[in-house]
Amino acid sequence: MAGKKAGKKAGKKAGKKKRESEDKTSIRVLDVLQSNPSGLSSLDISKRTGIPSSVIMKALKELKKKNKLKAKITKGKMVFFPKKATTNPESAPAVKVTEIKETHLKKAPANNGGKNGKKSNNSNNSKKSKKSKFDVSALRKKIFSELRSGGVADELEDLEKQRAAIGQVLKGAKTRDRKISKEYVQTGIEGIDALIENGIPRGTTLLIAGGAGSGKTIACLQILNFHAKHGEKCLYMSFEESDTKLKQHMEDFGWDPEALIKKGTLKIQRFNPFDITRSVDALLMKAKGELLIDVDPVILPKGFRPEFVVVDSLTAIASAFTGKEESYRVYIEQLFRFFENIGATAFLITETEQVPTIFSTTGVEEFLADGVIVFYSIKRGNVREYALEVLKLRGTKHHKKIVAMQITDNGVLVYPEQEVFSNIGTTG
Repeated sequence: MAGKKAGKKAGKKAGKKKRESEDKTSIRVLDVLQSNPSGLSSLDISKRTGIPSSVIMKALKELKKKNKLKAKITKGKMVFFPKKATTNPESAPAVKVTEIKETHLKKAPANNGGKNGKKSNNSNNSKKSKKSKFDVSALRKKIFSELRSGGVADELEDLEKQRAAIGQVLKGAKTRDRKISKEYVQTGIEGIDALIENGIPRGTTLLIAGGAGSGKTIACLQILNFHAKHGEKCLYMSFEESDTKLKQHMEDFGWDPEALIKKGTLKIQRFNPFDITRSVDALLMKAKGELLIDVDPVILPKGFRPEFVVVDSLTAIASAFTGKEESYRVYIEQLFRFFENIGATAFLITETEQVPTIFSTTGVEEFLADGVIVFYSIKRGNVREYALEVLKLRGTKHHKKIVAMQITDNGVLVYPEQEVFSNIGTTG
């Protein structure tokens, strides 16, 4: 009898957790829709939230069932808008249905699945490439040969374009007039520290820029792991991945996040970027002198004042401000000033294309930042080769060169003496 009651209780508890999870997903989807009154397709929602399309469809049906949303749902066309006070379908406002164009869809890779349904062996090749050693000498030899012959390989042209684009933006960017600390800190990644004389001035803000999969998140987790182990308070602010997934990343590299969390030196917290947009009106009022009380751009964990902060990412925050560029600029200025006031050394991740035409969302980020570290990921055949560059850093001298980098089982490994692409012309 007692066993049946316990089983029933456990079943109810599991059902409650599942409903709470579905409710959170529904609310997150609704947030996206409310921030985009012109309507979104399921692909758009999936892209902005990272939620699979099947989960989105389930969340939408749940919202409609709860009478929180009126939606026309088909696989080809989808238009959504929050349901107003009226419940009479005849008096409801007209809805413009926009057909999804082919250009909005991403095509699958040509070799995905292969012919006759056979699976491609690309995954096997990529597994082999991960185990292969980074052959810098062979790479340099090939580059110098191409340069002497007057030709440069396509992938090197990509890198040259990427570096030139970033250099041009930084060249035209102004610099904040503020005092830089004479106390220096290390990243804990030896190869990066070897590129910077003395170290990073404490209390500075650095942009960590690069394309998807270039090692930005791993490097930032590695930096926080180093400082948290040495008793300094560290905060990882995620606007994309869950804290569970980030802790799993750390464990995959042999680090122990749970021990640091229990010790009180590490906190990993997920924030909803759409919650930020709701508080921006107050920030704007303050910026215009209409609000006399202080409004912080983020709410830190109670009783926790971090010495090191990672924001992952500014790109995710910017996406929540679509169509509200001025609000985004005000918020970013408040965010930088907030970190400066609490004296935190901050690493702000920004996503770029592998060959970007712009460096940051608005251009205000590099104006406010004290430094920029760029992560490169260049594909050569079936192998990706990684490199890193300290492009800008105020308050200390640093080496201006692109050096080899690897993502190993123990984290990011940087080779400060193994310069790559050194003969390529640079800007800035």
